[in-house]
Order: sequence, then C-alpha cells, then structure tokens
Amino acid sequence: MFDINRHTLDNGLRLVHCQDMSTQMVALNIVYDVGARDEHPDHTGFAHLFEHLMFGGSLHIPDYDTPMQQAGGENNAWTNNDITNYYLTLPRQNAEIGFWLESDRMLQLVFSPQSLEVQRSVVSEEFKQRCLNQPYGDVGHLLRPLAYHVHPYQWPTIGKELSHIAQATLDQVRDFFYHHYAPNNAVLAVTGNISWDEARRLTQKWFGPLPARQIAPRRLPQEPPQTEERRLTVERPVPLDALFMAFHTCRRDEPDYYATDILSDILANGRSSRLIRRLVHEQKRFSSIDAYISGSRDAGLIYISGKPAPGTSLDEAEAAIREELEQLCQQPVDERELEKVKNKFESTQIFSNINYLNVATNLAWFELTGRAEDIDREVERYRAVTPEQLQQVANRIFSRENGCVLHYRKQ
Repeated sequence: MFDINRHTLDNGLRLVHCQDMSTQMVALNIVYDVGARDEHPDHTGFAHLFEHLMFGGSLHIPDYDTPMQQAGGENNAWTNNDITNYYLTLPRQNAEIGFWLESDRMLQLVFSPQSLEVQRSVVSEEFKQRCLNQPYGDVGHLLRPLAYHVHPYQWPTIGKELSHIAQATLDQVRDFFYHHYAPNNAVLAVTGNISWDEARRLTQKWFGPLPARQIAPRRLPQEPPQTEERRLTVERPVPLDALFMAFHTCRRDEPDYYATDILSDILANGRSSRLIRRLVHEQKRFSSIDAYISGSRDAGLIYISGKPAPGTSLDEAEAAIREELEQLCQQPVDERELEKVKNKFESTQIFSNINYLNVATNLAWFELTGRAEDIDREVERYRAVTPEQLQQVANRIFSRENGCVLHYRKQ
C-alpha cells in the first residue's frame, strides 16, 4: 500500500505525493488532461506538437534542457489520444530546479515563429518517418477511421494529415495552449526522496502564482454501436502480407475493461498464450501475432494483428483467428489458465511500482481519472474477473458485426 498525500492549490492544480527513501532521486510527473481527442478534426496533431513545443523555451527559460542537464537530471514526454504526460528525474538536492522548469512552461511558452517552425519541422519529419516511409506505417490511419466514424479516436495521436501540422499557425497553437495547458487542467505527482512538507512547499512556491485558465469544454461525439462488419483491403510495397482486426470494447472506467485486458493476454501474452502457441508454434499459420487493447478512456478497441506464414492466405489466417475467438465465446476459460494471467499481471504491477518514476506516472494517471489510491486497487480488480465474465465479454465483443478487418497485402 502506498502512503499517498494530496493537496489542491487555489488555481486548481492537483498535487499527489509519495515518499521513497530508498533512492537519492526525485521524480516529477505532470499529466495534462488533453490529448488527440481534444483536437479539431481540421487541426489534428496539436497535442503531439505540444509535446515538442514544451521543450522549445518558456517565458523566463529560453532553453529547458541545459539547466536540466547541468542539475544531473533527465526528462521526456509522451502523448496519446487522452492525455499528455511530462516527466523528469533529478538528484534530491536539485529537486527545486524541476519545479522551476515545469512551472515556467505551464505559465507561458515562447510562441515565436522560429520555435514553431523548428518543432513543426521535427514533427513533420516524424510523421513522414513513422507513417509514410515505414512498412505498415499507415495502419493507424486506415484502421482507426474504419472503427470510428464520429469519435475523434478516428485519427492517431500524430495527426490525421501531415498538412494539419505543416499549416498550423501561431495563433492556432497559442489558442490551443491557453485552453488546455493550465494548472486547473493538470495533475502533478512528486515521488522519490522528498518529504511531503517540502513537496507541498515547492509546489506552492513555483506553481501557486500561476493563474487558472478557461479550459475548453469537452463535447466529444459518442461513437454509435457498430451494427455490421467493416472491411478494407489495401496493397502496399511491404515485405509480407499482414492482417489487422479490431473490435469495439468498453470505456476505461467500466468493470468489463479488466476482463477485456485479460482476454488480450490470454490470446497473445507470452509463448503459452493461445494465438502464439496454437497458430504460430503448432499450426504454423502465422510467423508472428499479437493482441492488445487500446486502453483509452472512452470506448476503445481490442486489436489482433499478425503476419501469416508463407503458404497461408489472409483469408485462411483470418479464419484461424476466428476459430480461436469462437472458442473463447463457447467455452469458459480454465481457472488455471486465468490464474496464470492474473499472476503475471500482479507481478508486473509489483515490479513496475518499485521504481519511483513509474509510481509518479501511475499516481498522476489515477488521480486524473479518479483517485491516486486506485493504484492499490488495480490488482484486486483484475483478480475479481471470473471465467463467466470473460465468456460474456468475449461473446459481446468478438461478434462479426462488432469488428473491423484490414487485409494489408504485399504489392
């Protein structure tokens, strides 16, 4: 159990803290409640662009990285469809530098044409490298709009089109910042070798003077239930055919989320999982195969993807997967198989939360989506899943009318 402290500043910033005396380091993790789902359909990729812009200089600090490196620290960030996450680690005696750096860029970025041009160029090159010039790089741009017709999950975090970033104006970027990046739209988690009194004092000192802002209202169109199967076939200059399938699932905060995650592990987590053991090793229908969930806050997807082995067509490969899915629908998962998956998850959780930085990331996430104390309840929520629940969820999500199929053929 984690000893968690919390405090909310007058400007709305939520602080959560957990001390770890076993390290000489301190971690700060700031999660902003903004992701790709908050973008305008004609101006996508902005949340990811800000992942880069936030390192391009702020009001009083023209260069973020230099003082961080001089203090012996490291930092990075990542973005998904739901949130933007920034984190850093510093030696405990230099922890205040992290509060100073993060508060200044929360206050105001430089917003110069030069900074925008530099970061826009970086993001554009990343788009080209990951999505245009890499085998199977456009799968997200094909499968997401196949699955989502109205919800903004229909575009990847990197953006719908390269032109959306290439044509982004300084006014558009500035407007996006002031409506999303604010103390009243963020959670700060502080962990490592720092006391609660010191964490609270430094948070108040550096973040307390920041003004709250008018956060853009979130009015996301909800995806209607899918009533018939959706299919797409493309040809690309890739080395091998590939099969991609996606099925609609529930929201992150619903009980069936945990059952869905367990189903993905039963299918393809480890050599003894069903798809890998049967379709790769025994039947040799696939050279590789995977299954995973999107983990999104709104109704998400469970993905199954694989590359058929030589001599196996995409139709045969798809039929083999459907046979395995049908077994999950018709027969309850054996208690021993389920216990193995639960044990693996529990051990992963325990080892992950040994690291003070991982704890900071997890505390910020759980505080944003509920309460930080939920970090202690994840294992019991997975433990509570039964074979009967798994069978019910499998029957609901693995029906043909709930699925999307992408045949990605070698040209």
